[in-house]
Amino acid sequence: MPSAAKMSLRGLRTFCVAARYESFRTAGEELFITASAVSHQIKSLEEELGEQLFDRTSRELSLTETGKSLYEDANPLIEQLDSVVAKYKTGAVSSSIRISVQPFFASEYFVPRLTEFTASHPEIDIQVGASDETAEKHPSDADLSIRLFRSPPADMPSNLLFPLRMIPGGSPAFKESLTVKKKKIVSEFPIIVHETHPKAWKKWSKAAGIELPENPKVTRLDSMIAVVRAAERGLGAALIPVPIGNLWFKQGSIVRLFKQQYVADVSYYLVCKEDRVEDESVVLLRDWIVENFAESG
Repeated sequence: MPSAAKMSLRGLRTFCVAARYESFRTAGEELFITASAVSHQIKSLEEELGEQLFDRTSRELSLTETGKSLYEDANPLIEQLDSVVAKYKTGAVSSSIRISVQPFFASEYFVPRLTEFTASHPEIDIQVGASDETAEKHPSDADLSIRLFRSPPADMPSNLLFPLRMIPGGSPAFKESLTVKKKKIVSEFPIIVHETHPKAWKKWSKAAGIELPENPKVTRLDSMIAVVRAAERGLGAALIPVPIGNLWFKQGSIVRLFKQQYVADVSYYLVCKEDRVEDESVVLLRDWIVENFAESG
C-alpha cells in the first residue's frame, strides 16, 4: 500500500462521494465532473492501493468489503480536512448545514437541483448525507433531513413535502409484452420488490382494480436505485416513486405500464433540528426546499 504522502487526496475524496451514493453518476453531479472522470479517479486509487473498492460485476455498483472499510475510515478524515481548509480559505463559507436525504430522493431529485441554491448562496456550505434508514427518525447528526413519516415528528419543526406515490414502470420491451384482459394481467409479469415496501404491489393492485397474475416471479432488492435499474434492464415491473423518478420516464429508459398510482400511507417531510430552526442559513435552505419540492394544497 502506498504511503499517505503519495496517495491521491483528490481520488480519496471522489471515492468517498461515490461510496456514499454507490453511484458514479450521482458523485459526478455533486463534484461537477463526469461519471467517467469519477470512474477514472477511483480506478487510479484502486491501482495505488492494490485493492478493488467497488464490485462492478453485478448489475448495480456496490462497495467491496475493503471499500466499506476504507469509506468508514476515510470519510470522517476528509470531512475534517475540508473543515480545516475552509477556516483559512479566502472568502470562506460562513455557515455549514448538514442535510440527510434518502438515497433515491437525493440522487434523482434533490442533488440535481441543489446547484440552484448554492449558486445563490455560495457562503453556505451544504453537506448532503444519503442514508436509507427505514425508521421514521431524524438522524441525530443532521441539521435537516428529508425522510418518510406516517405523521410528522411531534418534537421537531417539520414541513410536509408530498406523499409517497408509486406507479408501475418497466422497460419499453417489457411494456410491449404486457397483455391485460378484463382488468387482469394475463401475460408473464415478473415483479421487482423493494424490501422496504414488501406489500406495495398488492396495495397497488387493490387501489388500481387490476389483478396481478398468481405467483409471479419476484426479485427482491434493498435499494430503490437498484429497483429502478433492474426495471430498466427488463428484469420485471417496478413501482417507481413519482415525481422523484420522473427523470427516468423522461429519458425513455423506463415507461409507465399503467396510469393508476398507489398512494402510500407515508409522506416525505422536511425535518429541522430544534436548535437550528432560527439559524438564518437554515431558514434560507428550508424556504428554498419548501418552495421547490413541496406540493401546494
